[in-house]
Amino acid sequence: MIIAAAQPPTVASIVTRAVQPLMQRYGIPGMAVGVVVNGRTYVLNYGVASRATRAKVNAATLFEIGSVSKTFTATLASYAQLTGRLSFADMASADLPALRGSSFDRVSLLNLGTHTAGGLPLQVPDDVTDDAQLISYLRGWKPPYPPGTQRLYSNVSIGLLGFITAARANEDFIPLMQRTIFQPLGLQHTYLDVPAAQMANYAQGYTSNDAPIRMKAGELYAETYGVRTTAGDLTRWLQANMAMLPLDATLQRAITNTHAGYYRSGAMIQDLIWEQYSNPVTLAQLEQGNAATMLLDAHRAIAIDPPRQPSGDVVLNKTGSTYGFSTYVVFVPSKKIGVVLLANKSYPIAARVSTAYQILRRL
Repeated sequence: MIIAAAQPPTVASIVTRAVQPLMQRYGIPGMAVGVVVNGRTYVLNYGVASRATRAKVNAATLFEIGSVSKTFTATLASYAQLTGRLSFADMASADLPALRGSSFDRVSLLNLGTHTAGGLPLQVPDDVTDDAQLISYLRGWKPPYPPGTQRLYSNVSIGLLGFITAARANEDFIPLMQRTIFQPLGLQHTYLDVPAAQMANYAQGYTSNDAPIRMKAGELYAETYGVRTTAGDLTRWLQANMAMLPLDATLQRAITNTHAGYYRSGAMIQDLIWEQYSNPVTLAQLEQGNAATMLLDAHRAIAIDPPRQPSGDVVLNKTGSTYGFSTYVVFVPSKKIGVVLLANKSYPIAARVSTAYQILRRL
């Protein structure tokens, strides 16, 4: 464990008491935890980045963050709307002429950003490996539900939103993200393509059965699960989402606008990728909202009309998983408090939620 000298022992002890039993129970090789509290940020590192090399997790260690990547894609699309490149009211086919005459004549960009497109699948089909095949697949797709009536979590949905956002900018998605979001935010160790010079810092991931593994790039990976970053950078992203950084006003508004609430499913309100709860929230509510059924099954989506405007006094969260890494982010904007959990092993979402909740309560 590495703790900066300026960190109060109370924060370190709270995090350590929560994290060490978690690592022991699930055999997690390494973790990095970011905390924002009382206007300050803390990063605590535990364990090793690789069992083979025994290299310690440190400030430069890169973790795969899985679907937390989607929060960056949502912000990029939000920025594009503020700068006039697109509107969330647009139908998806209006922005991709190749989809005109398809089911996407009735699917809005807002539907894509809120998992309410009508039942797009969780993953891009295995036989779809390039953009031409993706468009061909989407042209033939038929929604099992009317758009805007059911929430079904989908990489394809947010991936298509990112694809369209880049198309409207007439730029490839990765450089557009780097130029528009990563660089202005000062995220100096956040990548969609990890440079060769940074590969030594890239943690080795492990499956739940302890097999070493790292993410493989696939169609729409950059838009949906492709970000690799450090705990420090992801904690800075947390600060940006709580309006704690001196950012360009349009960028800050783009970030904050992703916190608007559009659909209700049980206790959870679906924002642009972020998942929102009333504050205070119970552990049971967070566990239910992050249960496997919310990931895999369709749930009735009740439209909030007009949409719930961004509010500080809510709880926002997002999980992220790849086969070898596990991430969880939760924060309360009005309290300027939040937690980031990064691990280089696949372990249950429920354990992430309960650990972060425990840390927040004790802080």
